[in-house]
Amino acid sequence: MPHTIDSPSPRSPGWVQSLTAPVARALRHPWVESIVRLSAVEDSLQALHPLMSLTEVRVRVVKVVDETALTKTFVLQPNALWAGAQAGQFVRVRHEIDGRRVERVYSLSSRPGAQRIAFTVKRQSGGQVSNHLHNHLKVGDVLTISQAMGEFVLPSELPAKMLLLSAGSGITPVMAMLRSLQAQGYRGDVAFVHVCRALDDLIFARSLKDLAARWPALRLVLHFDESEGRFTPDTLQHLVPDLNERSTWLCGPSGLMDAVHQLWVDLDIAAPLQSERFVAFTRLPATAPGTPVQVRFLASQKGFATQGSEPLLVQAEQAGFGPKHGCRIGICRSCQCVKASGTVENLQTGEVSSAPNELIRLCITAARSDVTLDL
Repeated sequence: MPHTIDSPSPRSPGWVQSLTAPVARALRHPWVESIVRLSAVEDSLQALHPLMSLTEVRVRVVKVVDETALTKTFVLQPNALWAGAQAGQFVRVRHEIDGRRVERVYSLSSRPGAQRIAFTVKRQSGGQVSNHLHNHLKVGDVLTISQAMGEFVLPSELPAKMLLLSAGSGITPVMAMLRSLQAQGYRGDVAFVHVCRALDDLIFARSLKDLAARWPALRLVLHFDESEGRFTPDTLQHLVPDLNERSTWLCGPSGLMDAVHQLWVDLDIAAPLQSERFVAFTRLPATAPGTPVQVRFLASQKGFATQGSEPLLVQAEQAGFGPKHGCRIGICRSCQCVKASGTVENLQTGEVSSAPNELIRLCITAARSDVTLDL
């Protein structure tokens, strides 16, 4: 039987936050902090119970599901601070590996309103976090996650005809959408097209089979490159000839996504196309100086000299520092901090800014002058 991750939650989101937030604010007050630090209170609460916290969403692993040989779903019981999610959103997952805290971004695969939530991880060759989670994360372990975030979501007013298109591990947020639509009793016309190498690589195979059997509105189309040839825009037009009539949600490898976006342009398709990318950004040629500039941390007064025009995150790590980070591709904002002074360049947009006290993301920002950071 498919694993179950969609029991309704007995709580209404937000009631616990309304109680704990004032306490956390009070503990951050300088007068109170001089007597007891919030971090000490958090440590005491965690000693009492690993899920207890005034400020953090902590989750206990209650089930691990082998979806494929390289993919696992981790089913989680969150603490009372979890505020819920919309289908398609993601969370930042924080874990300690070899004494160092790391963060990565994972889409939720569970439906909104579930008492238990889930994220699904494909093992990546050389991937530090994905391999660690696959090899070591087990039932009973506790993680810290962020609240749900992201704008790759379904609208409040659903269209009459929809296309959900995914490839590989891009199926994860789309699966949450399918589960949400089925739970809502969506009666419109929904087609789900998923592309992967072969049947053995099909993530959520059992759940998809169950959904298709119980939900007549769903038209499930699976394309296996190994036996059916490479999936192309022509393949998509053949499988879904009424593309112009369907609001579309797309998630997958960058090559496929670029091709589908180009198809929309070539055919002048008016129907909306929304997409989610969890791939490395396309770096623009940096105009940052080749000569070293100084980067200084405001709190510690320590710093380093840059070597070339790599992102500040990479430069800091090469100099022996370990700034907080997550996705490394400009999505999760884990490495976001305040640039107190200096000129920087956004490596995604090419924008150059010298404004003081502005928020920047270290993983997509290069220094163009001496810079002071408030981490």
